[in-house]
Amino acid sequence: MLDWVSGYQRTWLVPDALAGVALWAVMVPESMAYAGIVGVPPIMGLYTIVPALLAYALFGTSRQLVVGPDTATGLISALTVGAVAAHGSVEFNSLTSTLAVLVGMLFLAFGIARMGWVASFIPTPVMRGFIEGLVYVTIIGQVPHLLGLGGASGHFFDKLWYVLQHLKDVSFAPAATGLLCLGAMLLLRHLAPRLPAALVVMAGATILIGLFGGEASGVHVAGHIPSGLPALAMPDLDPAILRELAPGALAIVLVGYAEALGAAKAASLQDGSDIDPNQELVAHGPANILTGLFGGFLVVGSLSKTSVAMAAGARSQIANLVAAVLCFLTLILLTPLFRNMPEPALAAIVIAAMLHLTKPAYLGSVLARSRWSFCMVLVVIAGELTLGVLQGIALGVILSILRLIEVASRPKGAVLGQLPGVEAYRDVRLHPDAITFPGLLIWRIGGDFIFASAGTIGTGLRAAVAAAPETRRVLLDFDSVDFLDVTGGDELLRLVRELHTRGIGVGLVRVRDTIREDLRRAGIVDEVGADNFYERTTDGVRAFVHQGAITSSATEARPR
Repeated sequence: MLDWVSGYQRTWLVPDALAGVALWAVMVPESMAYAGIVGVPPIMGLYTIVPALLAYALFGTSRQLVVGPDTATGLISALTVGAVAAHGSVEFNSLTSTLAVLVGMLFLAFGIARMGWVASFIPTPVMRGFIEGLVYVTIIGQVPHLLGLGGASGHFFDKLWYVLQHLKDVSFAPAATGLLCLGAMLLLRHLAPRLPAALVVMAGATILIGLFGGEASGVHVAGHIPSGLPALAMPDLDPAILRELAPGALAIVLVGYAEALGAAKAASLQDGSDIDPNQELVAHGPANILTGLFGGFLVVGSLSKTSVAMAAGARSQIANLVAAVLCFLTLILLTPLFRNMPEPALAAIVIAAMLHLTKPAYLGSVLARSRWSFCMVLVVIAGELTLGVLQGIALGVILSILRLIEVASRPKGAVLGQLPGVEAYRDVRLHPDAITFPGLLIWRIGGDFIFASAGTIGTGLRAAVAAAPETRRVLLDFDSVDFLDVTGGDELLRLVRELHTRGIGVGLVRVRDTIREDLRRAGIVDEVGADNFYERTTDGVRAFVHQGAITSSATEARPR
């Protein structure tokens, strides 16, 4: 907080205050609606907001990022706690808060350990596929509440079959309430995008249902929602319980951090601020620990809520502090107004939010750019729909790691030639006009020389030499080599000695200083000779041409 407070300008105060009001108008109804995704009472959504906003304002590095309830991590929370306790029970609510504390501790530990790089293991296509699948899973989970039916369990197709089987049991009042609220949400977003549609719809539906007698109208309502501050809720630290919650907590940290970092970076592009990925992990620690201790559920940085703040003119975290104060006053003074809040309206808010998240056009662009990435997207979606949310994202991460291993183990070596008129060397297969030099083979290694790639690199070099039997010298282009391990060093030494045995000289070009030191330790510098290292490929080519000219002159001058 000290970083941005020192540069705060008075002219930002009014935009920040107005943005705080806009955030309050969005976060109050959404937090109560998202409580349904997490599987806890609506009041726990209100308990969640205030400590999360305050904690991130103190410790976060983004001026505009908003933390709060989230669909993806909320659903993972429900599934994780649901495997330990029954939905709707006091134990379920308590363990949901315990999970938030555990998530916060993991966030804090990863931040202190400077492990901000972990989010890179979820590629954008996998994350996009996860969100698309999550949209379908969340919507089908909310449809029974939208229509006034009882909840269903199981995967996507189980819930879909349940809805289809019970359509005949749908009552007019709850179905009409839910569908009208959903239509109003979509219409307001289209006609008045700056209007807090969730607050307008929830307020309107609550007033109408109250006029029709509340629960007596045939629509299930929230009922009594307690006012005042929540009691301090100590987490359940039973080791057996924590072990059962740990896998879900790790998944939440990985998914939630990837979402939060993406939102923070998007905001930084607008205000020009710097984002510290490791400090973002640290900031999410107390945000979740405090929400858990005060009876709430987990939070992460939200792109949708951050977009609301940015659109409303937020300049700093003052907007979040204003929203936190207003949410605090709502918790203290306004909860009796939510007594007649209809459950179908909350389901409509969630479904409208989900429809806003889906981006089918992006899937089309992924297909056009990479079939492999598109297949990963489909696998993640199919995994979520048939196996479960955690299983779907796990499949995506595993496939991504396998793809990473494949790419790392198969560097794309290439024979290089000089482009006409310039000192640039390119793959002769892609540039047929590139000039090659008789007797000289310029070969680009194409990637790191490590245990996984050493065999592929050796095979590729031997094949290139075999295809050019007149080769008298090989120049190895090391520009793409950033890492050389012991296995790579041993394989390279073996290759150099093999070429020397066949009377073929070896030179190395564009070798980084750290790699050259590794080559020295492996004995390659001594084997190749220090004078056969060149800063530029052109230098190596000139040395070969010059040596050839000297050899030709010596041959011509030799007595016959």
